[in-house]
Amino acid sequence: MVDRLVNSEANSRRIAMVENCFGSSGQQLAEQGRVLVGEGVLTKMCRKKPKSRQFFLFNDILVYGNIVINKKKYNKQHVIPLEEVKLESLKDEGYNRNGWLIRTASKSFAVYAATATEKEEWMAHIDKCIEDLLRKSGKQPPSEHAAVWVPDNEASICMHCKKTQFTVLNRRHHCRKCGSVVCGPCSSKKFLLRGQSDKPLRVCLQCFDELSKERVRPPNQPPNLSNSPSKPVPDTAGSGGDSSPDDDDSEDDDERANEEEKHDEPKFYGDGDKTEDTNNHSSKE
Repeated sequence: MVDRLVNSEANSRRIAMVENCFGSSGQQLAEQGRVLVGEGVLTKMCRKKPKSRQFFLFNDILVYGNIVINKKKYNKQHVIPLEEVKLESLKDEGYNRNGWLIRTASKSFAVYAATATEKEEWMAHIDKCIEDLLRKSGKQPPSEHAAVWVPDNEASICMHCKKTQFTVLNRRHHCRKCGSVVCGPCSSKKFLLRGQSDKPLRVCLQCFDELSKERVRPPNQPPNLSNSPSKPVPDTAGSGGDSSPDDDDSEDDDERANEEEKHDEPKFYGDGDKTEDTNNHSSKE
């Protein structure tokens, strides 16, 4: 299906429209051999609360961004190489239904579809693209993945010391190794986590101790953690909260665009397309 669409005029037109919707805030997406496999809105679990994001699945990358004007304008584009991605299905819990994790070495996060059918479609198409990529490249799937951050509203007290209550002055911080919400004193250390950054990142005291022990572990002794960290760097953390793994958690422009929009089912191209049109996006308005 993907091979048939590679050189099609409709595929080129669709990709051009996605580029147009991101405008100057996005990067060029048209490349030789690249195919837009599908697109749709998913709910991304951000640090502060769940938010709607527009996702575009290509045969080699996954792109998403904030919705400014539905089907017409997006910003804050994120591009994830699919060969770095691992999916993990999530069980339904309360209002959080039809979800799965998108895991990479640099960041991991949860997304939710509107229905179980849409979840199945998204996961099947993404997994198929990953499988095809790895088969063609001969690469192995990644073995290390960043932790999924615990949302702020799920922790009223520090998850490390179990004592400090979060207030305006006692801000929340996130351990980049385990994703826990911790207080400043319990995250006063930094450690170089390969795959996430070339600079030392904030970690909780427990993860710092475990990473430090692993660093001096004998070669024949299996590690407890998957990372192969470098030199630990002490840090005196301030009271200010830390930033999200990306700049995706701002409150600026995405809420007004999609609150009252009716739900549109995701579109996967090649799955019984009746026409070569591109009705999902308007290039004229």
